Amino acid sequence: MTRQTSSTRTRALLMAATLVCVMTFQLAADEPTQYHRDLLRQADANWSFMESDFSAEYTIVRDVPGEGQSETVAAVFRRDAEELYTILIMEPAIDRGQGYLKQGDTLWFYDPDSHRFNSTSSRDRFQNSNARNSDFTRSTLAEDYEILSVERVRLGRYDAWLYELESDSAGVTYPYMRLWLSDEAQILKTEDHSLSRQLLRITAVPEYQQVGGRSVPRTVYIIDMLEGAVIDGQFVSERTVLSINRPSLAPLPDSVFSKTFLENASQ
Repeated sequence: MTRQTSSTRTRALLMAATLVCVMTFQLAADEPTQYHRDLLRQADANWSFMESDFSAEYTIVRDVPGEGQSETVAAVFRRDAEELYTILIMEPAIDRGQGYLKQGDTLWFYDPDSHRFNSTSSRDRFQNSNARNSDFTRSTLAEDYEILSVERVRLGRYDAWLYELESDSAGVTYPYMRLWLSDEAQILKTEDHSLSRQLLRITAVPEYQQVGGRSVPRTVYIIDMLEGAVIDGQFVSERTVLSINRPSLAPLPDSVFSKTFLENASQ
């Protein structure tokens, strides 16, 4: 009788523990708990470089249905802690020497032919690709967006958290987003929407690389849901693939983040 009672109590305790775990998991999935706010902040930290400079060579391939592909190669330099970045276009030859300089909220585009700096927007397309200028700066999702909901989902072979995010900030490129995060707070996929919830763009990050103890995207796929062409009776979207090569966390000279740097580099 004692053995049966002990066994019964053990099963009851296990069932209770299981029920608590299920209820806790369901609560985490149903509403934006502190865990999810922290996970979103960690995603920002993973996507940003606040404790070091960052530099890399980006190969940007744009695929336009019916027209073919075009390739841009750019040197990217970032100092996220000071809201700085410089981008120097190296290829194609016709665009060589063009560049971008971000200092705080101000973004300039440099044209070596006219030797002029013109103000541009973080929302603008980068070199006519499906990437935006805002894709090259630090991530501020936790600052800019409110979490509407969180759901546990499966994304390919990954278990992921699906966030619905909304922002009323005038500074964001997209006011509504769906964001897929891994348990390690790595961005796996985003869907960018207009205020009316129209899907504008899909971004996927299928692969990361290790640099100095940090995980940095190796490739980023961007699908533009508005730009494209009708091929054989079906709409085919424009696509852009970003390949991040030779990433480095080594310190950069202050002079890199200046107009003089872009002017000299184009000569």
